[in-house]
Amino acid sequence: MKFIDEVRISVAAGKGGHGAVSFRREKFIPFGGPDGGDGGRGGDVYLVARENLNTLIDFRYQRRYRAENGHGGAGRQMTGRAGKDLEIAVPVGTLVYDEDTRELLGDLHTAGQRLLVCRGGRGGHGNLWYKSSVNRAPRQHEMGGAAEERHLRLELRLLADVGLLGLPNAGKSTLIRAVSAARPKVADYPFTTLRPHLGVVRLGVEASFVIADIPGLIPGAAEGAGLGTRFLKHLSRTRLLLHLLDMAPPDPGEDPVAQFRALEAELLHYSPALAERPRWLVVNKADLLEAAAAEQRFREICQRLDWQGPAFLVSAVTGYGCETLVQEIGRALPELPPAPEPSQEVDWGDGAESDADYVLDEEDWEDWEEGS
Repeated sequence: MKFIDEVRISVAAGKGGHGAVSFRREKFIPFGGPDGGDGGRGGDVYLVARENLNTLIDFRYQRRYRAENGHGGAGRQMTGRAGKDLEIAVPVGTLVYDEDTRELLGDLHTAGQRLLVCRGGRGGHGNLWYKSSVNRAPRQHEMGGAAEERHLRLELRLLADVGLLGLPNAGKSTLIRAVSAARPKVADYPFTTLRPHLGVVRLGVEASFVIADIPGLIPGAAEGAGLGTRFLKHLSRTRLLLHLLDMAPPDPGEDPVAQFRALEAELLHYSPALAERPRWLVVNKADLLEAAAAEQRFREICQRLDWQGPAFLVSAVTGYGCETLVQEIGRALPELPPAPEPSQEVDWGDGAESDADYVLDEEDWEDWEEGS
């Protein structure tokens, strides 16, 4: 299944039903007076977070949504039936923005959470409301209220406790395969991983945490180079970052410390708050060197970086050091603060970022209104 993490859709609530103009007509009651009922309210539009969804791909095939209109009132003071509310299922972790005002409307981070995005129009009054001592036979009635309409931007950010950060071919996918049941593709060429993957790491019967593998980043990622900001945002919900470093790059001229500094600068450029998130150093591919040489290289890297935080030497291929890393993460997570709330500010870009992005213009709305 293709992973879609950002779409634009258009939603509209239902219009309110019109009030009725009616007069009571019964045998022996020739002047029964007005008895027109009110119209029913229009249906509301809700977004509902569902656990069984993990992508926004369904919105590629349907991008316009409308709740049911309210029904008109009738005689005998009968109120029209209210329109049915429309519930649109989205994955847990979806941020909802108003496309026009760029306002963050809600963060659906819990399964079953509901967000009202469009309120239906209220029903109009029937002529019964206009009866008075000087207006015994009113023929006035109220039209149904207009419905709210909105252009929305849905943005899915993965919910994970731990995020993997590193250059292409640093071994992120191999590591997530080694510590969890996730099976992302692994190959010896850059950008093997093209979409995020989640893996559940089991520490015991009731203890576990979720780890996220995102595509590799390159210098210039904060400006959109490579896969750029499209996947950097998925790290914003994580509580701990693991910065993977290849201790033995295939090109002898590449310096692991220089690679680390370059990616660290990109992270700071993208989000200073994210750069301050707890981050551990994980030096990978210890199997490419002899044990003593790997330990020596590991100490040199930590010394050159002047690294003061937790650091681990691992081999994702052989599993060396992975169990220690996992256990340390399990002990540290309860002490770490929760992920911060999403910012009101968002990079909207210069246009649609994928073929799933779409928004209706005014002519589309008019055509839709005529069709409804």
